Amino acid sequence: MHSEACKSLRKQGYQFFSATSSAALKPCMWNVRALRGGEKCYKHRFYGIDSHRCVQMTPTLRCNQRCLFCWRSMEHEITNEEEIEPALILERLRKLQKKGLSGHKVSPLVTPEAWEEAMSPTMVAISLSGEPTCYSRLPELVDLLSREYTTFLVSNGTRPWVLERCRPFQLYISLDAPDEETYLRLCRPMGDFWEQVQESLSLLSSRRSAIRITLVRGWNDFNPEAYARMIQDSGTRFVEVKGYMHLGYSCRRLERSCMPDHAEVALFAQSIAKYCDYECIDESPVSRVVCMERRDV
Repeated sequence: MHSEACKSLRKQGYQFFSATSSAALKPCMWNVRALRGGEKCYKHRFYGIDSHRCVQMTPTLRCNQRCLFCWRSMEHEITNEEEIEPALILERLRKLQKKGLSGHKVSPLVTPEAWEEAMSPTMVAISLSGEPTCYSRLPELVDLLSREYTTFLVSNGTRPWVLERCRPFQLYISLDAPDEETYLRLCRPMGDFWEQVQESLSLLSSRRSAIRITLVRGWNDFNPEAYARMIQDSGTRFVEVKGYMHLGYSCRRLERSCMPDHAEVALFAQSIAKYCDYECIDESPVSRVVCMERRDV
């Protein structure tokens, strides 16, 4: 892997599973806040996930899109790595999570009970960075993790033949454009994968699933009818409409004015709901996200 990239990511709190693989985990902001007795992630509110017992990880930092709104660095791309064995990821997961959280154990805000619970995580979110379907053994990894943890898998939907073989507790597919032209302009895929995204959406009706829309003001916040049509056809159970956050390396690509406020996000979610059999059931203003659910569930 690129040494500069690794050095930068380690400073940001990334814990790597091996020296030659880009597989990594990083305790997220909500994980730490919940551990310290503070606010919990919106996934706790929407789905009952214990934020302080959740591990955020990825089996690879490689990605086949260059989304303008992504907070990750694209300056140091992962071009060569030796993929780590799925069994080693499972084996090292708790040790690396403990290492990532170790500095918080001495905090007076962290109770002994909360610390012990955090050291026995119950949830793995395969969502840290990169596109997990670029890891060749993803279905095997999901199966292994699912034996011990609740698993959420977040994908850009560009490799449906991989997702078809994955069985996480909940599968997320990103839908960040109402049409192909907008998708190519905003997500900048390394190839036109619009049809593959549509194929991935067709997998959602047969499993517990969610569509995630990252709303970027002035870029993809139009044509709610088109979003609604694709959502309706997918049959997914949940939809999350989430505002773009002006953070990380995305600040080099987009203006701060591209970040919608929560009222805009909520209004757009309501606009989508007018054209499909989904309704807004909950929201988290601090995360600028609205959860929609299919009415016939």
